[in-house]
Amino acid sequence: MPNRMPEVDGVKHSLDLETELPPKVAEVARKNGENPEKTCLLIQEFRDMIYERGDCEPHRVDDEYLTKFLRARFWKVENAYKLMCRYYEFRNSNPELHQNVNPMTLRSLGDDNIISISPYRDQEGRRILFFRFGNWRPSKVPINDIFKATLLMLEVGSLEPMSQVVGGVGIMDLEGLSLNHAWHVSPSVAQKIIALIVTCMPVRTTAIHVVNQGWVFDTVFQIFKPLLNERMKERLYFHGTDRASLHKHIDPEFLPERYGGTKPEYPYTYWLDHLSRSEYVVQELEQLGYVAEPATEE
Repeated sequence: MPNRMPEVDGVKHSLDLETELPPKVAEVARKNGENPEKTCLLIQEFRDMIYERGDCEPHRVDDEYLTKFLRARFWKVENAYKLMCRYYEFRNSNPELHQNVNPMTLRSLGDDNIISISPYRDQEGRRILFFRFGNWRPSKVPINDIFKATLLMLEVGSLEPMSQVVGGVGIMDLEGLSLNHAWHVSPSVAQKIIALIVTCMPVRTTAIHVVNQGWVFDTVFQIFKPLLNERMKERLYFHGTDRASLHKHIDPEFLPERYGGTKPEYPYTYWLDHLSRSEYVVQELEQLGYVAEPATEE
């Protein structure tokens, strides 16, 4: 395993699986419709709906699992059910993204710094998922590997009760994006990106911040525009190279130095190393069709 850089305060490459929410997050949960006096009833209503309608067949229906779908849709049972159906439809339509996928084979995306996820949270308690598409070499890394890594991070993120409540944030860094990248973005690829990040996963992406975009992005965005509804457009922010604009949304205290922040950058592979040693995470991922390398000691 490569030598690790020293971690700073608030940085921890491990999941926060504590079920008791911090007071600030508990207040957000309450505003989102979470009421301890009603959760059992709503979970059972959700479970009954799954059995009665039969539009999808989830691999489990325990309280813990159903809760993350309800949280993702503000405890509205009908909407949670629709989300679950979209989630399983996406999985069934794209088995190559998870079935028999070994997460450790996706290390190259971390080595090349194409994708990473913050080991700290922003001022709202959200994880930040970073994409640096300019670092992507299509001849070396198939686009499906980017989808695999994104799906994996979202699946793992959805295990955190805190993230279930506050959601996450995406930063799309398009520095170095070229026409070579653009050729690989077809309408079907665009649909898959939106499905993953916005419509099909039981963890909400509350905002997507696009930075360092140039004229190539304008070409690619024409493919996405027809696929975005008004709510999706409201979550999109374009900053170019204006760091002050980004800082209006994410405090620089919670951003890497690259984006005018104070935190060092950490590779995606740190997460893979941790997750491979977590028996709980390995078991959760195996239920979803992933395969794991044997856990190793640090």
